[in-house]
Amino acid sequence: MSDTAHPLLPPATPLLHRTADTVQVGGVDSGDGLVVRPGAAELTALLRGLDGRRPQRAVLADAAGSGFDPAAVTGLLDGLRGAGLLVDLDPADLLAADAGPAAAARTRAELPAVHGLAGGRPRWAVRRRATVVVEGATRVGVPLAAVLAASGVGRVSTSDRGVATAADAVVGGLSAGDEGRPRALAAADAVRRASPLADVRPLPEGTAPDLVVLARPWAAADPLVTGWQRSGTVHLVATVRGETGVVGPLVVPGRTSCLRCADLHRRDADPSWPRLAAQLTAGEAPPSGATVTCLLTALTAAQQVLAYLDGSGAPSTLGATVELRPPGLVPVRRRWAPHPECGCLAAPDPSGRAAGTPSGERQGPALGGPDAGRGQWSQERRARGPLPTDDLPPP
Repeated sequence: MSDTAHPLLPPATPLLHRTADTVQVGGVDSGDGLVVRPGAAELTALLRGLDGRRPQRAVLADAAGSGFDPAAVTGLLDGLRGAGLLVDLDPADLLAADAGPAAAARTRAELPAVHGLAGGRPRWAVRRRATVVVEGATRVGVPLAAVLAASGVGRVSTSDRGVATAADAVVGGLSAGDEGRPRALAAADAVRRASPLADVRPLPEGTAPDLVVLARPWAAADPLVTGWQRSGTVHLVATVRGETGVVGPLVVPGRTSCLRCADLHRRDADPSWPRLAAQLTAGEAPPSGATVTCLLTALTAAQQVLAYLDGSGAPSTLGATVELRPPGLVPVRRRWAPHPECGCLAAPDPSGRAAGTPSGERQGPALGGPDAGRGQWSQERRARGPLPTDDLPPP
């Protein structure tokens, strides 16, 4: 590992004393842990000092000044990396948090979940450079925009021409005090509350976002939807219809089925569907959905957006929808194959981004070493913690 890496041990990582001279790092839930001997108080202080702000060479120099063997510290850091406990930051990762200690603390809490590379670049940097537009400052759209901004997406713009009503208020979104204000401005304030560093400005004319979320009622013939399909703009539906949360499909033009495909499949199943769809989108729909449904829909959509931006895996809404129906809100996945009458797979392909390529797993080196006094530690991998885990079935 380069000595310019900025090692971060996430603040929430447990440091537990198994015995008087043994420290367990992590390993209490489903992740791997590392047992280190001897584990004196100086070791705990060394580990808690890994805050991502110093390059490894500075960490080693400071450790040497405190009487530790730099080679032993290097071995310890490599052991933590091998167990997946240490995050190596890009030097610029924390620059955006210089607005104050609260922003820095929030950033350090987010970074471990974005560890790894996307297209050869650190995923956090990819998120910071990403632009997402949320169409519809709704009870789903505004919490979704706030979550994306808080998760590190650099620019989150919410588009809506309406005026806020008291019924638009929801936890994490618009407030009752926003009644009568333009929804777009009220939504921007909600996003700033979640992440003061986010850029909430509307996009300049002719600028293409990385992804658009359609968080309002839509029709397959909507000019906006047609424009996104033609321009190759990736887009995702996230809304509540009646009392059911609907996330998807995530449309990658030219590579997945589109919204018109789903519309045509509905028409095939029910010849009256075009007339019904026209009535559903004829006017502005009143706010709907229980708070829990709206927030779960927003969170599900946020996970899909981040999976796409990060390149961390294939989003489950590619060519499919995930439906969340009360009271259980158990996700139900429905696939939408390309319709033979649509021809959307001949549409432009967005440049440069793979649609959900799973990331590879990195195996750490075998661990172990002699006990050689202060500054020398033996390390024992503790896999999966003491508790069993159950893998939930995919939606």
